[in-house]
Amino acid sequence: MHSTRKPNKKVKRWSSEIADLTIGLKLAQARENFWAFHLWMHPELLVSWWQWDAAQNLQQFYDDFVAGKRPKIVLQAPPQHGKTTLLEDFIAWCAGKNPNLKAFFASYSEDLGIRVNLDLQRLFTNERYLLCFPKTTIAEQNAVTQVGRYLRNSSVIEYVGGKGSFKNTTVEGQITGQGLDFGFIDDPIKGRAEASSKVTRDKTWNWLTDDFFTRFSDHAGMLMIMTRWHVDDPVGRWIERFPETKILRYTAIAEQDEFAPDGTLLRLKGEALFPAHKSLEFLMERKKLLTEASWESIYQQNPIVVGGGMLPVEKLRVIPQLDRSKVLTTVRYWDKANSETEDAAFTAGVRMHSMSDGTFVISHVVRGQWGALEREEKIKAWTEVDAGEFDSYEVHVEQEPGSGGKESAESTIRMLAGYSVFADRVTGAKEIRCEPFAAQVQGGNVWLVAGAWCADFIDECEVFPAGKWKDQVDAAAGAFSKLAAGTAYLHMTNGSERARGIMTMKWHPRFDDELRRLWATELTRIEPQDN
Repeated sequence: MHSTRKPNKKVKRWSSEIADLTIGLKLAQARENFWAFHLWMHPELLVSWWQWDAAQNLQQFYDDFVAGKRPKIVLQAPPQHGKTTLLEDFIAWCAGKNPNLKAFFASYSEDLGIRVNLDLQRLFTNERYLLCFPKTTIAEQNAVTQVGRYLRNSSVIEYVGGKGSFKNTTVEGQITGQGLDFGFIDDPIKGRAEASSKVTRDKTWNWLTDDFFTRFSDHAGMLMIMTRWHVDDPVGRWIERFPETKILRYTAIAEQDEFAPDGTLLRLKGEALFPAHKSLEFLMERKKLLTEASWESIYQQNPIVVGGGMLPVEKLRVIPQLDRSKVLTTVRYWDKANSETEDAAFTAGVRMHSMSDGTFVISHVVRGQWGALEREEKIKAWTEVDAGEFDSYEVHVEQEPGSGGKESAESTIRMLAGYSVFADRVTGAKEIRCEPFAAQVQGGNVWLVAGAWCADFIDECEVFPAGKWKDQVDAAAGAFSKLAAGTAYLHMTNGSERARGIMTMKWHPRFDDELRRLWATELTRIEPQDN
């Protein structure tokens, strides 16, 4: 029997009123509390303690700005952990609190600035945002330069009815004549190769100090997000000058037990920062793929210091002599330069051996600032010495890009007719090419035979890639790459007779058949010409 009871209209009305009240309370909280706003705008967002902690600090940042304290924060967190979303929400929340505020966003990447701009446009037109901050609106349609209209385009968002705006540019971009209340900087330097250049670091810093920071209003606040590629990067220089800057450093994997200010345990040493999003297993896989310097910079927010990073010299074991019975193959790799002046680059030749016990031993390095003729004489003399001492021996010569580099390499190959000699066409930054060799150094697998050359080699390794000279490390990295290859095309000339074949060297135990095949297909064959 069906019930004939009519719905209780009073209950329905109360339920509706309670729902409205709940929403009203959430909106009231969101207007006053940044973390509540972040959750209101993303009700389905996966969150963790570190985002809550960062939000509390950003809330304090805004409060300090209102109090005229000129707040400064550096926020460091691993990639894909939500820091950009947090920053975008914070910019929108500040605009909602006060649409007269002017914010400026700068990054090395124009695309990143445009993406943040478009994300903000979507936030400002989101129904949930308008419920929270109905007085902060933007133009309904894109407006680029129309007189009398509020601007809304990929570089400027002006708030309707207010004096405030959001503007984005690139580092070294034009901002003359612009004033700002908030300066937001997200990765002013692209990566390690750029950060390793003092010229790039100086140019970036000069733009920040001469152009960006000089536009700050009296009470302006600065927030910088940056991957720490180098100890002398903009963050390092900023902290040196403003030690009161608040540093929010969130490492992918905890280096020690971490606690909240009230003593609450946040995570134990060795735990992931956001395990529901990036598991410890995922992070450890990434760590295996990276050198120590890359892992520390990208995931741990820790720029490698001299003597303890990309090429940790404490792991270079010096041995009294070479055990020739364990030598599998030998390579001498030449990084050529062509100048005798004091400040010119060096020519360096590194002799390296792969050993049957799984190590790589550097037994000799020759280095000098020589003219072309003397350099070629040195290369030939050391080739004769090496070939007389080691059976499975090759010479590799770095070939710089361009026709000049090709001609120089081919000239050396013709000069060394009768020896196993190859040109190595290199591309990319030296730091990137060094990473496979660096991984072996970090693992304690590279040894040095004691000699007069050791001190200069170790000194260069200690400051690489920040040091002035990189020739010995570059040659060592090249030698290692050839020993890792295992199989090479062999070209020999003997008067008018030319023989061509493939030499299969003794395989290093660290490399399997698949890697052997891949390396063999990648090797570049350069055939010497008849005299």
